[in-house]
Amino acid sequence: MIEIVLNYHLLYKCTEDILSVIKPTEVDKNKRLGAVKEIVNSICSVDAFRDAAVKPFGSFVSNLYAKSGDLDVSIELSNGSGFPIRNKKKNNALKELRKALQIKGVSRDVQFTPTARVPVLKYVSNRFGISCDISINNYTGRAKSRVLYWLNTLDRRFGDMVLLVKEWAKAQNINDPRNGTLNSYSLCLLVIFHFQTCKPAIFPPMKEIYDVSIAEGSGGFNEERLDQICMENIAKFRRREAGQRYQTCLSLSSLLAKFFEKFCDIGTGAHYDTCTAQLKQTQGDLYRTTQSSSLFVEDPFERSDDAARTVDVPGLQRIARAFKHARDVIYSREPADRDGLVSLLCTPEVGSKLGGRGIDDWFTYPEMSPPRSGPIRRPQRYNSGGRAAAPY
Repeated sequence: MIEIVLNYHLLYKCTEDILSVIKPTEVDKNKRLGAVKEIVNSICSVDAFRDAAVKPFGSFVSNLYAKSGDLDVSIELSNGSGFPIRNKKKNNALKELRKALQIKGVSRDVQFTPTARVPVLKYVSNRFGISCDISINNYTGRAKSRVLYWLNTLDRRFGDMVLLVKEWAKAQNINDPRNGTLNSYSLCLLVIFHFQTCKPAIFPPMKEIYDVSIAEGSGGFNEERLDQICMENIAKFRRREAGQRYQTCLSLSSLLAKFFEKFCDIGTGAHYDTCTAQLKQTQGDLYRTTQSSSLFVEDPFERSDDAARTVDVPGLQRIARAFKHARDVIYSREPADRDGLVSLLCTPEVGSKLGGRGIDDWFTYPEMSPPRSGPIRRPQRYNSGGRAAAPY
């Protein structure tokens, strides 16, 4: 239908505008590096951190962070016992760090959560305004970040999709694990699953990239070896799929629309397995016997773990409604309203920065506006590496 195509054009323009606001710049990168340096300087005088290493991880390392994103940091403590450090010792170290940061005048809004699955110290950097989450010897988080970094190099649309999906989820209040909805990691895994199950597949099953269960150990992990494995496996996938994978690849806006369509039935009892790129049913699933919801987003690095374990029944209902609403708006047979689409896809904070870019501005871009007659020109698709190709 012509109306649906018009909504795709509007979606294309809105996603471009939103990305222009939320994608980080070199300044944002340097702020995070500055926050890391603050931590290094703060621990120099603390005996508990003698010979410790400060290692950023998470979305910053995988290059999947937004301007407003948190900074995850792991402080690596040496341990000669040959066993993982116990949480009690981690908590004591984080208490010492909290004191050091306060003495240096580095932090505000400090929160210490010793009972969390991974004990964490949260604060906001006074100088850089960056929210920081610090943990001790978080080898698992560091390894996951490196694998996601290499996955991100496979297709540049992935990073943009993750940013757009997280922004949409925040706008719809379904990106808050404390309130029974999805954490950012599970949203990232859903995007990966979407890319794996496109026809043809954009991503391979995760086991073809790094098929190793990551467990915490006293010696950390070999980052150079991990990088080598990921790089070699991604090269294999590229060679295998050359000449096939990108023949029908979609534009970013079309991928986003199909993402909402694919997961609009997310509340019906699904098990999303990115390790094998398969959709399973959760009924009878041993992993779910003690869980209250019917959503399972399997962690490909710790396969018995549900990355969406924070989702409760009311939260799952909100998530399902949000997906269905997005699908209905984008696939409507009526032309979408630009302001309504912006409010759907981004938070008021981001939307307020787009206020000067009204729908009339669309027609100031000749290369994007529909022709007066003949078939409607569609957004660009992408070829190998996500580079723009001929319109599909």
